[in-house]
Amino acid sequence: MKRGLFITFEGSEGSGKSTHAKRLYNFLKKRGYTVVLLREPGGTRISEAIRKILLDTKNKKMDIKTEALLYLASRAQLVKEKIIPALCEGKTVILDRFQDSTLAYQGYGGGINLEFLKKMGDFATAGLIPDLTFLLDIAPREGLRRSGSSDRMEKKPFSFHQRVRKGYLKLAKKNPQRFFLIEVNRDIDAISEEIQKKVLSLISE
Repeated sequence: MKRGLFITFEGSEGSGKSTHAKRLYNFLKKRGYTVVLLREPGGTRISEAIRKILLDTKNKKMDIKTEALLYLASRAQLVKEKIIPALCEGKTVILDRFQDSTLAYQGYGGGINLEFLKKMGDFATAGLIPDLTFLLDIAPREGLRRSGSSDRMEKKPFSFHQRVRKGYLKLAKKNPQRFFLIEVNRDIDAISEEIQKKVLSLISE
């Protein structure tokens, strides 16, 4: 059986990842594709419980190492319980955030060694790599304005969010065959159309 297509959406706060992931899901579903839409952290009962801990503004004292391990734990459960089974059934999986988020946020943003995070990420995901990653790029100040800075991650210092964006751009530059960079300061329908065309071209290959 042919393995399904694995598509991830990445980007800083307020970049529109969730919106465009859902738009792509609806677009493909209307055209008869079997699609699964998931988010990180979350997607399973255990992962959603971890999400509440990670985003709770009361957890101000959470160490960056604790944060990284919780994200990886949530991801491991999601991969085992939902992503791999769906891909094995030939379904297209659309995921809002994946391993690149950990590299950008806890690595470039939080200062944890990138090679260590990559090894731990491989352990958590069983080496699973997306077929296509959309990076929605936005200036940190504009992104935070759009998001409203309501959860624990969004309330981190502005300098942290600057490092995250730079980290994402570095990741995209290192992995040009997988990443598809999109500037988001333009019409939302135009962005969706660009995403749809890219995915359809990949499906037809």
